[in-house]
Amino acid sequence: MTRSVFFHLLGGALFGLAPVFTGIAAAEPQPAIAMYGEPALPAGFTHLPYANPDAPKGGEIRFGVAGMFDSLNPWILNGRPAEGISRYVAESLMGRSMDEPFTLYGLLAESVETDPDRTWVEFTLRPEAKFSDGNPVTVADVIWSYETLGTEGHPRYQNAWSKVEKIEKTGERKVRITFKPEVKDREMALIMGMRPVLEKAQWEGHNFASTTNMAPIGSGPYVVGRVDPGKFIELKRNPDYWGKDLGFNKGRNNFDTIRYDYFGDGGVVFEAFKGGETDSYTEWNAADWGRNYNFPAVQSGDVIKSEIPNGRPSGIKGLVMNTRNPVFADWRVRQAMIDAFNFEFINKTINGGAEPRISSYFSNSELGMEHGPAADKVKALLEPFADQLPPGTIDGYTLPTSDGGVRNRKNMRAAAKLLEDAGWQVDSDGVLKKDGKPFTFEIVLQQGAAETQSIVDIYTEALKKLGIFPKVTVIDDAQYTQRTNAYDFDMAWYWRALSLSPGNEQNLYWGSKGVKQPGSRNWMGMNSPAAEAMVKAMLDAKSHEDFVAATHALDRVLTAGRYVIPIWYAPVDRIAHIKQLHYPEKTPLYGAWPGFQPDVWWYQEAGQ
Repeated sequence: MTRSVFFHLLGGALFGLAPVFTGIAAAEPQPAIAMYGEPALPAGFTHLPYANPDAPKGGEIRFGVAGMFDSLNPWILNGRPAEGISRYVAESLMGRSMDEPFTLYGLLAESVETDPDRTWVEFTLRPEAKFSDGNPVTVADVIWSYETLGTEGHPRYQNAWSKVEKIEKTGERKVRITFKPEVKDREMALIMGMRPVLEKAQWEGHNFASTTNMAPIGSGPYVVGRVDPGKFIELKRNPDYWGKDLGFNKGRNNFDTIRYDYFGDGGVVFEAFKGGETDSYTEWNAADWGRNYNFPAVQSGDVIKSEIPNGRPSGIKGLVMNTRNPVFADWRVRQAMIDAFNFEFINKTINGGAEPRISSYFSNSELGMEHGPAADKVKALLEPFADQLPPGTIDGYTLPTSDGGVRNRKNMRAAAKLLEDAGWQVDSDGVLKKDGKPFTFEIVLQQGAAETQSIVDIYTEALKKLGIFPKVTVIDDAQYTQRTNAYDFDMAWYWRALSLSPGNEQNLYWGSKGVKQPGSRNWMGMNSPAAEAMVKAMLDAKSHEDFVAATHALDRVLTAGRYVIPIWYAPVDRIAHIKQLHYPEKTPLYGAWPGFQPDVWWYQEAGQ
């Protein structure tokens, strides 16, 4: 199946639309809230458009995961959490539709209320909402969860909590969150609807930030079943789930059991799927999709190959350079590293040349920057920072291309010239040096990532022609998590999913706090006032046009910053699965990402 389940999901700007940011008038509780425009579904809708309300219940779905886990608490920085818990055991006040840019519908909350400027937001809990142990979900649980996550939870929660002035009970089932006066951030009203709500009573006497071995009690459709730490976890559907009849949930959560089996590496995961030990596998390599799926189960029709189109941004995927290391602090060096990466040859060798390259952080969407000179609103946003920005940010930046041959001569010459301009020269011993010290760095990779290893093997051979001999270190999942959380690497494999509605999470990805604060997504160590200003402009935007302009400007800062050597993206999601697994004909805007499989899939034997 998947290599990982993403915890930071999505939002966005739907292609072809130009909605206007609107606020819900105060004192008018609504069943849904959108970042901009109006929710697509009316009050009292019967089911999500990409769910089959008649899907049968029952059966099991088994996924394979590379690596291991040692924690049942996915809401803290400590440990490697087991899959599924954050998605299916705990719930939030509002639930997200994966067929809209960024719209939330009532889940634990029956309604949401806010003022036109979204300086506060108030939720009203459903009276029937309860945890799996039968206890009702109360305002006290909400307040405790938000305060605890905001002060002891993972940094992704703490960043948003820093913008909250107070949280208070305003009625028997009402909770209001007021934002600090200086906060001008329209997304916060939605962010506060997406926090997991945990049972306060369960955690009494436990240290939330360090407790990893206690199965959490949630209000979601599944409970934690059998667990063998590091090997497998089973989630069991709760037959008494309080929310099974909500329109938001009709046709969802159909399997009796969701099981995640852990294997040593990605190659073993695929072999386990071929051997019938798991039921679904997501293929990220187009060439492998064409050549590796001719095994007997595919030929007999017992395994089906499904392609799900997606309309989400590419995100960024490739080798990230840690600018905390002085060797990568110079943009000329980073550009030289990009020039030396012969994408066309690597894409042809590894991927059959089938996929397009990631040309910006928001490729495959209207949010992706134009590669020519910045104009109009985008230019106006960037110009105050012109003297701080590397070449290409305002006047236009594109990635180098080669003729696809192994030598990559033109780009290697460009790389050598940039390194020379930065003070690096090849010594008589064939080693690139500056002030007598060799240009050397460590590339840290995760064990079992065969495709990544192959890419790096080709790349390091090319670097030798420049007199650069990097050390490649392959480590297990636990060490990789530990080292990347602490930014203890020079170059590493980086994959950051981005949404159609980027917002507050961008500060966690690119904000200056992440230069020193462990556990952020700012692996590159960038400290860019321009990037932070563009994120603020996105959050302050009152129109779709302003929002897109700010995102284009941020994309330019990131792309021209030359922090990542990008590879390719897939405009379709490729899932192989046993024939008993089915999904609705209508697929969501975000494709086969969390919120689609296994949420709206079901198990059904032929003829049933």
